[in-house]
Amino acid sequence: MDLEKAFHMKGGLDETSYPKNSALQKKGAETVKHITLESIEKLIMETRPKSMGIADMGCSSGPNTLSNVKEIVAAVEETCRKIGEAAPEFRFYLNDLPTNDFNTIFQALPEFYRELNAGKEHGGRPVYVAGFPGTFYGRIFPDNCLHLVYSSYSLHWLSRVPLGIYDEQNMSMNRKSIYISTRSENGVCEAYYKQFQEDFSLYLKSRCEEVVNGGKMVLILLGREGPCHVDRGISLLWELLYQSLATLVDQGEVEVERLESYEVNFYAPSMEELEDEVRKQGGFKIEVIHKFQMDRDAAASNSISYGNAMAKAVRSIQEPMIAHHFGHGILDKLFQLFGKLVDQETAKDHVTSTSIVLVLTNLYN
Repeated sequence: MDLEKAFHMKGGLDETSYPKNSALQKKGAETVKHITLESIEKLIMETRPKSMGIADMGCSSGPNTLSNVKEIVAAVEETCRKIGEAAPEFRFYLNDLPTNDFNTIFQALPEFYRELNAGKEHGGRPVYVAGFPGTFYGRIFPDNCLHLVYSSYSLHWLSRVPLGIYDEQNMSMNRKSIYISTRSENGVCEAYYKQFQEDFSLYLKSRCEEVVNGGKMVLILLGREGPCHVDRGISLLWELLYQSLATLVDQGEVEVERLESYEVNFYAPSMEELEDEVRKQGGFKIEVIHKFQMDRDAAASNSISYGNAMAKAVRSIQEPMIAHHFGHGILDKLFQLFGKLVDQETAKDHVTSTSIVLVLTNLYN
């Protein structure tokens, strides 16, 4: 499967689209917003740019995308007021895979510019927004053109399904799961970890060449609490999605071979694994690394259950991949089953997800 073509958040504005179901990602970013703002203030104080290059890597589409732009502009302008200097011009580069719904973002720009400049003398400093499609596992931008890289809930997605989970006959060693589980055979954890190491190392190397001396990266991603890959967090949700697919196999709606050949391009690293890769790559200094949890309150809704809210959130992310592999016909029933299983599990015990925020400074360009 060509992930650059098949993998993207569900675009558009319908009820199962990503723009309508990205509140959890917004909540996570808001939880560590103080860290983001402190990092931006420190960046401006140390580099004093006249023209500021900012990349949102894995920007997706919907309200979160331009909200990030607005908050960064406000943080920079406030810092410049404090130090008595004019704010720089802003160059925002929105990056995601080519199949991302960039059109929805661009169609929202005229109204966004009106809101951004409302009440500002002479319309404020220029804010230029452009799309840069392509995988961030590799070079995207010219040398030394970025002051700030921001990435929110993207770096847990791998560049591909790990090749190491396939044997010499190209058969998956993980036929009884779609991610790391208690049923996974020996070697599956190692294959996922090796793919993460390869991807994250390439990400750091590429950004080290693109980010100016003293520039910063603020990275927010899903992670895990410790060395164990199987817990009552993100791995549980993948397990419940597998069980939902297995139910459709039992009901004759999905071929067992289709399920046994499906794997997700996902890895939840620990803080220690992230620190190891940063240290080995050597191009960035860790300023902040912090993990935090979000529980069911982050997806609470008075109108639908937690399980249904999670089903809509997961569907908005996974629908293109699942539809590509299994067909569109199973989607409604699949996520109905998934929502019910999530509600059953959360009725038994508390379920949380671990996120990690990482702030890095480039001191080597």
